[in-house]
Amino acid sequence: MSWQILDLGLVPYGIALERQVALCEERIRDRIPDTLILVEHPPVVTLGRAKSTANLRETPQALLARGIDFFEVSRGGDATYHAPGQLVGYPIFDLKQHGRDVLRFCRDVEAALIRVLDAVGLGARSVPGKAGVWVGDRKIASLGISLRRWVTFHGFALNVAVDLTGFQVIRPCGEESEVMTSMEALLKRRVAMGEVRSRVAAEFARAFGFGEQRAVSR
Repeated sequence: MSWQILDLGLVPYGIALERQVALCEERIRDRIPDTLILVEHPPVVTLGRAKSTANLRETPQALLARGIDFFEVSRGGDATYHAPGQLVGYPIFDLKQHGRDVLRFCRDVEAALIRVLDAVGLGARSVPGKAGVWVGDRKIASLGISLRRWVTFHGFALNVAVDLTGFQVIRPCGEESEVMTSMEALLKRRVAMGEVRSRVAAEFARAFGFGEQRAVSR
């Protein structure tokens, strides 16, 4: 099964969201193969379908005044923070080709990220009843998916080298901000984003049975 990776680099959240929606429509019409968008964002807080403003420590207006964008979006989950040093992945996948099982899809994404972390010596795990990936009692990756006519969008955020103090503006999915960690914080060394991107691509190919991969920049 062929697929493609779209590496956008550092892109404002709103632009990436527009690209997701456009690619989702293209995938629904079978004009493109399954596509994994990889991106980093300038500081932004997004609020998912749970829309619990109690998990915002600052108002949207206060966030904007600090240079932090704010979006309410259709993904699952609650409040999430993105910033440079965090690898964000948006799988635009047709689940009709992957078992029509949203829960299994989420577990497969988590499993791929767990293998990425295991490869560098971090014993990661999923937690029953909670989305995302954990190392011990610290959360290192968040997950929130949306679905349109069996095509997924939104996705995961893996903390590679992100400044963790940024999470203080929210309660990440209802947790205290101190629960968040990153690869660099745990490994106590620099982690190359390019290496993580390559590992994520390889583990997604393994998780979803992809063969030929096409890299796209646009």
